[in-house]
Amino acid sequence: MKHLPRPARRALLVVHVAVSVAWLGLSVGLLALGLAAYTTRDLSLTHAAYRAMKVFADWLLAPVALVTLGSGLVLSLGTPWGLARHHWVWIKFWITVATATATIFALRPEISHAAAAGVPDSSLVAARAVSTSAYLFMTAISVLKPWGLTARGRRLRKSASRPAPRGSGATVGASSGKPVDAPSGRRPA
Repeated sequence: MKHLPRPARRALLVVHVAVSVAWLGLSVGLLALGLAAYTTRDLSLTHAAYRAMKVFADWLLAPVALVTLGSGLVLSLGTPWGLARHHWVWIKFWITVATATATIFALRPEISHAAAAGVPDSSLVAARAVSTSAYLFMTAISVLKPWGLTARGRRLRKSASRPAPRGSGATVGASSGKPVDAPSGRRPA
């Protein structure tokens, strides 16, 4: 995929960060509602908490999860980070796929069932605790960018820095003559 122009990349980065933070906040809010529903002795509070969870699940969970996944995928493919070049990007992608799938196909139906039944359900607390932990982990690796390049990333870097055949005056994989992952000297977006 061709790299995104800087204004598009920056706009998409704002969208991605905003919906990712929204997904984390939504998860923490649903965890709080799930804990309130599970720990109270008041069945009317349990029922009200599950109904509130259902509103969030029906209106926000799927769109936020899908926009997070889509914007992250376009960002990874449209920037030098790539999808499978750095371990942290690759791991974030697969955790996002797993959590989005679980959110849409397992959590939403479970919340609907709990809202209809109005009976305390520990699985809604456990699921939200796991998802909140996953989102916090993805936030941490987004900031820290640990683990370096994947094997594919190392191959791409090596091929990009390999000199071109004699007489061509170019470096293979990079018209500027620098490796694809080398610092540009410009401020990041």
